[in-house]
Amino acid sequence: MIGVYRIGFLALLMVLWVVAADQFGRNIVPTPLATFEAAQRLIAEGRLQSAFRASLTVYLSGYALAVICAIPLGVLMGGFRVLGKTLEVYVFALSATPRVAFIPLIIVILGLGADAKIFIIFLGTLLPILINTYSGVMAVDEELVEMARSAGASQRRIFLSIVLPNAAPFVVTGMRLGAAIGLINTVVAELYTAVSGLGGLLAIYGNSFRMAEYFVVVICLAIIGVVVTEALRHVEARLVRWRGAT
Repeated sequence: MIGVYRIGFLALLMVLWVVAADQFGRNIVPTPLATFEAAQRLIAEGRLQSAFRASLTVYLSGYALAVICAIPLGVLMGGFRVLGKTLEVYVFALSATPRVAFIPLIIVILGLGADAKIFIIFLGTLLPILINTYSGVMAVDEELVEMARSAGASQRRIFLSIVLPNAAPFVVTGMRLGAAIGLINTVVAELYTAVSGLGGLLAIYGNSFRMAEYFVVVICLAIIGVVVTEALRHVEARLVRWRGAT
């Protein structure tokens, strides 16, 4: 039933899109047909696929690096309370700081290539995953852990049977938030560094007022966001069921 509602909402969006094109002018808001034709041209020229691959490569690289670093660090911070309480003030302070402020420094150190883009994405994605992992480990029932220790359970057994099932939904929620922020940072990185990828196409078509092509790029970014978010939401739902079964 939800699928029917989503299709209905998509149809409503298409109607509103057509109305907006008539209201504001097709040179500002292109029609769905004009956008579709622009997509066909970009695909035929190979520009869209090339930009898509470039953006997806740096996005997934930065995101994967953040996941690899953030989850173990979050587990350590939650497992060793002294370490967690020592670092959390700095983690939260960095989280409250706009990461875009670090971009000029990153460019100076790493240049304008892929390394700078990956690090910008990594920096934006790291903190939501780290904070949620830390919160998930901290939320584990201490009495349950003490009971397991009293029963002679090893640290490994406690981690796999108690800590991990309780923290997993928090971790995946952090990954979902990080995925969205990482996609935003991908575009920002491509705008600030060498103009390439989907962010580069946004700059080119936006500055030249080629709005049909501009909308194609925006839709591509939205598709990436939806696919990644829905995949992680599916993982999150399965983890919740697994948590209930443990």
